[in-house]
Amino acid sequence: MPFPPLVEPVAALSDAERGRTARHAVLAGFGEISQRRLAAARVAVIGAGGLGSPAILALAAAGIGELIVIDDDVVELSNLQRQVVHRRADIGRPKVASAVRVAADLGAETVVTTVPERVTPANAPDLLRNAHLVIDGSDTFETRAAVAAACETLGIPLVWGTLQEFDAQVTVFWSAPPAGTAPVVLADLYPPDSVGEVPTCAQVGVLGALCLQVGGVLAIEAIKLLTGIGEPLLGRILLIDSLRARQREVPLLPTRATTTAPEPGTAAPNPQPAPVVRLDPAGVAARRRDGVVVLDVREPDETARGTIPGALLVPLGDLLAAPASLGHGPFLVICQAGARAQRAADALHAAGASAEVLAGGMNTWEGDTA
Repeated sequence: MPFPPLVEPVAALSDAERGRTARHAVLAGFGEISQRRLAAARVAVIGAGGLGSPAILALAAAGIGELIVIDDDVVELSNLQRQVVHRRADIGRPKVASAVRVAADLGAETVVTTVPERVTPANAPDLLRNAHLVIDGSDTFETRAAVAAACETLGIPLVWGTLQEFDAQVTVFWSAPPAGTAPVVLADLYPPDSVGEVPTCAQVGVLGALCLQVGGVLAIEAIKLLTGIGEPLLGRILLIDSLRARQREVPLLPTRATTTAPEPGTAAPNPQPAPVVRLDPAGVAARRRDGVVVLDVREPDETARGTIPGALLVPLGDLLAAPASLGHGPFLVICQAGARAQRAADALHAAGASAEVLAGGMNTWEGDTA
């Protein structure tokens, strides 16, 4: 369901801005009031790269009042395959400078505040404090964790996307959503210490056109939250498989337990299951000899490139839809980096099955593959 708008609207649009955004004004359920909310909004965009670039373009065109663009990098030739705010003449210049130029060309009333700094756990709260909403288009998990922690502390919604090769994920995290809505944060998707060494874009590549699609989705989620329209992706993950032209979503529920005292005369709540055991590759080899069922929850295009011999292939979305259908195990769950396996193991535990995970996923596996 829609959430209340994040911002109060400005009193009025200029004649020029009203004319420029006329196609928004006639949208049913949007109208000039939503456009005036966008004009009042402050959005922080982390990274002016593959995801940040199209998001900046879309938000500047949409008429966001202020874009706070945070990136300490300079433009390189290889960026131009997917980072669409930059041009050949920008090579060697700060990426944030490109954001200023394109915003001025698209929406002259959008103010771009540039922050040529790298986000860290120490500076993230101060950098993001004045934003109504944050879009994370950064390319390292260290930065993503720092941004997510700051947003969680500040209570700011975080529109989050990631992509690699031909696949992408988009969701919304929010530690302080409107009353009646459960908070969902990064740790619900990637529990602490569950992420191993993640391959970089330079190592495995990324489809440039997919960056535009995902950046557009990030911008749409931001607009929905700012104006109070539509159904944001809080509690859901959008999965995009560009090779098969498929999009689907899986639920993302809070994993943190809450405990309350039982009412008099009622039974105490069931205890939470024990933490999932995380094994290194040597431990996995031993468990395979014991006859454990190896369960690979990656997508078909990922498992086609190799998996542990004999693994049962069940994509995460299918498993989450019916975890009890797989039986009681014992299972050894694997994915690419470990996070999806953790979610699958939690669901299997909740369904009464025994499940362990390969810490760091296939990125750490050095044994045989099939």
